[in-house]
Amino acid sequence: MGRICFKLVKQERIYRINKFDPKTLSIAHQDVVKNTRRWLEQMVVGLNLCPFSSSVIARDQVYYAICDATTDAQLKQFYVNELQRLLGTNENDVATSLLMFTQGLEEFGDYLALLDWFQQLLEKAELTEHVQLASFHPQYQFEGVAADDLSHFTNRSPYPTIHLLRQDQMTKVLAHVLDPEKIYIDNIKTLNKLGRRQVEALCPWGI
Repeated sequence: MGRICFKLVKQERIYRINKFDPKTLSIAHQDVVKNTRRWLEQMVVGLNLCPFSSSVIARDQVYYAICDATTDAQLKQFYVNELQRLLGTNENDVATSLLMFTQGLEEFGDYLALLDWFQQLLEKAELTEHVQLASFHPQYQFEGVAADDLSHFTNRSPYPTIHLLRQDQMTKVLAHVLDPEKIYIDNIKTLNKLGRRQVEALCPWGI
């Protein structure tokens, strides 16, 4: 595949199209957003698993995109559309995007294959300087870690999810963090202190 081209429209039109409005979604998709927001509020923000997320969530700068597609062509088009949306919108309106997949990615291995494909598309489009991907799944499993370790729950979300992050935002944020690796270590300590029963109560999909 050649370079992905993004035709951007006027800024005022971008605002109308891209400012997230749950009322435009079907009831089923509203439920997906509601469940994802609950996870963000209770786990990600509530337990401070990501110190950078609370501000964009509080300011309602997250775009939630739901994909029911299963074919390669549909998945690719969905991904390209969401990349275009993020890069074509002012970061004060959409700071970051969450892509949730409702069909065909229940198996973690299938999800990883999609994540790898999307990363390849990002690289072929020469967009890695602008966007990076973060991964979440109901059955997320860190390689080389015991299957019952609570650390997996740091990345266990209600639906298979790919997070589109603006690279420049991450660079600015991490410039003020002395030891980024410590965030992951602190998260594991938080979950272990909370205990399995409470962690599983917060993330029943990850059991």
